Amino acid sequence: MKKIGFIPLRKGSKGIPNKNKRKMVGRPLFTWVLGEAIFSELDEIVVYTDDENIISFIEKEYHWTDKVKALLRSEDSATDTASTEKAILEFCESIDYNFDVFCLLQATSPFTKRDDINTCLNKLEGATDSALTVVNTHRFLWNEKGEALNYNPLKRPRRQDFKGLLIENGAVYAIKRDILKEHKNRIGNTPAVVKMHEDSLLEIDTESDWVAIESLLIERQKRSKQSREITHVVLDVDGVFTDGTITYTKEGEHTKCFDMRDGMGLEILRQYGVEIMVMTSEDSKLVAKRMEKLKIKDVFLGVKDKYTLLNKISIEKNIQLSSIAYIGDDVNDLTNICSVGWSLTPNNATDIVKQHADVVLSKNSGAGAIREACQFIINYNKRF
Repeated sequence: MKKIGFIPLRKGSKGIPNKNKRKMVGRPLFTWVLGEAIFSELDEIVVYTDDENIISFIEKEYHWTDKVKALLRSEDSATDTASTEKAILEFCESIDYNFDVFCLLQATSPFTKRDDINTCLNKLEGATDSALTVVNTHRFLWNEKGEALNYNPLKRPRRQDFKGLLIENGAVYAIKRDILKEHKNRIGNTPAVVKMHEDSLLEIDTESDWVAIESLLIERQKRSKQSREITHVVLDVDGVFTDGTITYTKEGEHTKCFDMRDGMGLEILRQYGVEIMVMTSEDSKLVAKRMEKLKIKDVFLGVKDKYTLLNKISIEKNIQLSSIAYIGDDVNDLTNICSVGWSLTPNNATDIVKQHADVVLSKNSGAGAIREACQFIINYNKRF
């Protein structure tokens, strides 16, 4: 049974400019749902967009999986007035409905998890022809006439006694091929509902919405942290190994400065059985040479979506995120900083990272911060 995921994206956004590409906790907004979709039971995920920059980003960033592809949608399906169904049908007709199950995923729903997607897919295994995600809200609803819609104001129930209402949150829709083809709609005749957390009801229409949702995502990632022995350390490069500065000549990148004592700290850490990995957004030959000198084999260059790659590594190597320490310094490290067992950052890191890291080191980057972090991890692991 072929199960295909579909993420429609448009360049235009009136409320928040470039909303889909803007960094939410250091990652482009659309990558939150895309990353979860990759690790779900979907067989293929299509990002359908009129933004060629997003297409280029996806081709470069997710080369390690054959599940993801980006396609250019027509201008007609990407206007302000075009419905999501128009984009869905345009795509489905272009591939002659070559799938068994179609799953619509909304990029503006960053709370979506792979379990939510899988639950919707599993609902279709029986007589149910479609599934959608909802939120159980305990809010009291009124109409413009001043009439209560879902409770008796004279017998106001306590929250624990009030069943509330299920409200569509617009995150995930799954539907069987024949039903979609017949109804030309994301919902069929016998839909099933899948409950998600109440936070997922929030919509991203204003800057205030953005701030609120980003804060909730950060807290969600932090709540999943657990205390375990650290078996792996993942490091950023610029602003961690180096002081964050680069010299250039007319031929391009010229030099980066590395602290030899940091290298010795990593060598000592490996003697305690801790594995070292490097993950950086820059694709630098100088970095590759330095890591070769340090005998670090797991080096990932040119990574923009660091959290999705970290998830891939943890699955392939059977490592729990709680057994990973991460050392980063800037906003593109933020999701990893908020998600791993222990996060550490140099003293001269950006304020947003220092605010959320577990440990702010006393040393600056390129001046002993890594050596200090190594000693912290060695001391921490002694309790295990």
